[in-house]
Amino acid sequence: MLRPVELQAYGLTLRPWEEDDVKAALRGLSDPDFNRWNTPAAPIEDEQGALRFIRSRREGWARGDTVSFAVCEDGDVRGHVGVQLSDARMRSGRVGYWVIREDRGRRIASRALEALTRWAFRDLRLYRLELGHDTDNEASCAVARRCAYAYEGLLRGARIDLGGIPRDLHLHARLAVDPAPEVPTAP
Repeated sequence: MLRPVELQAYGLTLRPWEEDDVKAALRGLSDPDFNRWNTPAAPIEDEQGALRFIRSRREGWARGDTVSFAVCEDGDVRGHVGVQLSDARMRSGRVGYWVIREDRGRRIASRALEALTRWAFRDLRLYRLELGHDTDNEASCAVARRCAYAYEGLLRGARIDLGGIPRDLHLHARLAVDPAPEVPTAP
């Protein structure tokens, strides 16, 4: 079991998801761009689906295999960032994030990912974090570069989209011993 924590960094608050966040979660998870770049277990189209998402995030903390944060700025949820702990023995995990449409372009994803990365290396004692994104997702590639996640290669057909089509992913990774980037700021 992992104890949920709240992080303050780079003008953001990263905190565990709460059931009161259901409207923000629905806005993010039902966004066409979210569904273009991600393959949820089932598309989230209503508050019940968003509530299941929030509850599953809490269950991940309790199981000790996933940490998940609502990314907040000025008290409002702006997005999500988390890490799935893929191999405890190897001290590795896979990060993911999304930002609500109207808040994109403000480097929220970069600031949240950097806060999560530094915390995961320090407090979770992870050694390797991976980041995968569709080859066409230039915004996620920019986030990876800003947060010093080195490009490691192409994962062919690694994601099946909601239409059943295999998609190639770029794989980026950062190690605990890699130099940390300058702290990302809003543009």
